[in-house]
Amino acid sequence: MSEKMHSGAHPMPTVDRAAASRAAVAARQARAELKRKLRSGEITPLRVLEQSLVPSSAAATLRITDFLLSFPAIGEVKADRVRRELEISEKKRLGGLGKLQRDRLTDFVRDRMGVADQGARPPLTVLAGPTAVGKGTVVSYIREHFPEVRLSVSATTRDPRPGEVDGSHYYFVDEERFDRMLASGDLLEWATVHNKYRYGTPRGPVVESAERGELMLLEIDLQGARQVRASMPEAKLVFLAPPSWDELVNRLVGRGTEDEEERARRLETAKVELAAAEEFDEIIVNDEVPRAAEQLLAVMRGERNASA
Repeated sequence: MSEKMHSGAHPMPTVDRAAASRAAVAARQARAELKRKLRSGEITPLRVLEQSLVPSSAAATLRITDFLLSFPAIGEVKADRVRRELEISEKKRLGGLGKLQRDRLTDFVRDRMGVADQGARPPLTVLAGPTAVGKGTVVSYIREHFPEVRLSVSATTRDPRPGEVDGSHYYFVDEERFDRMLASGDLLEWATVHNKYRYGTPRGPVVESAERGELMLLEIDLQGARQVRASMPEAKLVFLAPPSWDELVNRLVGRGTEDEEERARRLETAKVELAAAEEFDEIIVNDEVPRAAEQLLAVMRGERNASA
């Protein structure tokens, strides 16, 4: 190749082989730890199936054969027979299962564990997930198509904006009232936004809604979800996950609402948020908004697990 041609060609991308090697080692260690927890009973197979919905997680990269071998009384021969009955290739990883394959595997696991689909209706369902995953879109769909669902109303110390109604958009309170709510444990969670105004979720309306048998939904960030877990353990926490990392990037770029530096910052935050999925009770993949909304509603009704 001539010097002229070489100077006009695109440079070959550089590969950080050391970083790639470290990442591969970390991934193997994570899978080994996950298999250990499965065998010891520290984590249930159903929980691993839910975690496998999160792209690039240790559960997503676990091979179907290793998953089946974690069950008591299932050896190589039986694992192979079960896998063939489920019509799943031995090369498949949990994160790469098709919908029908996942459904068949979930049914097998439920039957093996003696787990029923029915569950108790939670007093509050919390929806959280990484940036740009589509939480607001799913909630808007539910608001439009499922009017029986009540959306939690936050309290705030800021003044009402034009058109906002107290008790509908927010509960507008002064700083003193907010302090009293905090001191008396009346808030499930709270945060200061932009170092100025405080926002929080009142406990009373959630409890009253549950007593009336209503379905209550709270869309919130990861930190708020953790606070709700601590203050109301009986609440159901649902993690909304993207179909893949690439799709999450595409959604964030497609919004066109952030510059390149802000997108990079949000994507780094999203990586941390995705890693927190295992803290949640349920994981729903937002591949199609109507389907994700239906699954979320099923969880709220206590009808079945999101991944079933």
